[in-house]
Amino acid sequence: MRASCRRTIAAAGACTLACLAGHQEAARAFEVQIAARNPRILYLQVGVGSFSGGNYNAGGTPANNATVNVVSVTVPTAQVGTGVAQAMTTNSTAARGFYDGFAACNLPGQLYLGAFYRSVTVTGEATLIATSPQYLVNAAGDRIPFSEISWTSADNRNRGGPNTFPAGNFSGGAQAIGSVKRNRWVENCHTFTYRNTLVVPGGTYTGRVTYTLSTP
Repeated sequence: MRASCRRTIAAAGACTLACLAGHQEAARAFEVQIAARNPRILYLQVGVGSFSGGNYNAGGTPANNATVNVVSVTVPTAQVGTGVAQAMTTNSTAARGFYDGFAACNLPGQLYLGAFYRSVTVTGEATLIATSPQYLVNAAGDRIPFSEISWTSADNRNRGGPNTFPAGNFSGGAQAIGSVKRNRWVENCHTFTYRNTLVVPGGTYTGRVTYTLSTP
């Protein structure tokens, strides 16, 4: 089974991405305050991203990156549908965040998720929405509900921040999975699990989730 993570990073406005997710568990995020400046910027990275001119704390700026990362697992035939959860891995090479280059995630078991929202005049928080299809589907049209995929949230460094992008389940639709306060940089690392509660035909099941970070 595979699931692709598509990410677009924008210098302003909304950012759209795609990926997998899962079950409910509290976690603490890395969060740091950044200087308020205009123009307003929203930045979102899931998996591999790009910055130009160095890291953010050294004056770097976001750049677009169209890489589509994949989160996947191969379930042994004898274990299909047994309820024995299967750890998923990613092909992303992004272990370090672009705030200061710290290695926040452990590859290949974790997927980097980072964002910042910067503005002088616009108030409120930026909301992260994950939009998933109802099913992962193989070439024969067989289906696995996205609710079979879950994730936990952690990173190698945190400062006691809030549960910015906590663990959760895909619901087969649009769902809020966290928010970013104004003039804050946040990052988490997501670890995905396939619940493996259904007996399904063999094949490669795929699906894509879109993440959108936006403000009012």
